[in-house]
Amino acid sequence: MKYRHELKHEISYGDMLVLRQRLSAVAKSDPHAEDGKYLIRSLYFDNADDKALREKQDGVNIREKFRIRYYNNDLSFIRLEKKSKYNSLGNKQSAPLTAEEAQMIVDGDCDFLAKSEKPLLTEFYTKIKTQGLRPKTIVDYTREPFIFGPGNVRVTLDYDIRTGLCSTDFLNPDCVTVPAGDSSIILEVKWDEYLPDIIRDAVQLKGCRTGAFSKYATCRIYD
Repeated sequence: MKYRHELKHEISYGDMLVLRQRLSAVAKSDPHAEDGKYLIRSLYFDNADDKALREKQDGVNIREKFRIRYYNNDLSFIRLEKKSKYNSLGNKQSAPLTAEEAQMIVDGDCDFLAKSEKPLLTEFYTKIKTQGLRPKTIVDYTREPFIFGPGNVRVTLDYDIRTGLCSTDFLNPDCVTVPAGDSSIILEVKWDEYLPDIIRDAVQLKGCRTGAFSKYATCRIYD
């Protein structure tokens, strides 16, 4: 399992405008983005004791969470993802799902996962059965992604974070979502072995400190 370095910062709207200009000058927009951005919708899973949420809030250094995600309302490209954290390092594993399979999982009809040849899907099934993982909330937001080849760097600006509250109807594009609290703007910087100075300099902001922001936790504020 390969881990990547990850840093997160909560930034202001003015900071975002500055970073957008700097990053556009030194990095490339992600080729999968449309007009430099895309919409992300995720459905997060947790158990009855809110294990994933509480571990995040308590600052547990080694933790994991599962989500189903798609982009720009495109139901032909849905992924189950497992996000693992080890201190400031992160790893993401993914496996494809059809829209029908995703809806079956939401409906609790997940026995088909046990027969999958994809290890992540069978692991997810095992944890549904042993940990009681269930759909918890929808998380929507807009992302502006930038990439830089050396160091395999990915810098993203995430904003307009919205929550589906307790709704799990995440395949429905008309599902109602509401702003998640103050709806912070989040700068994320991810890289492999090293972070090039040109990117390090570009993302420097006066008075901005590394944080541990969680969109999932933010979208659970109304629970």
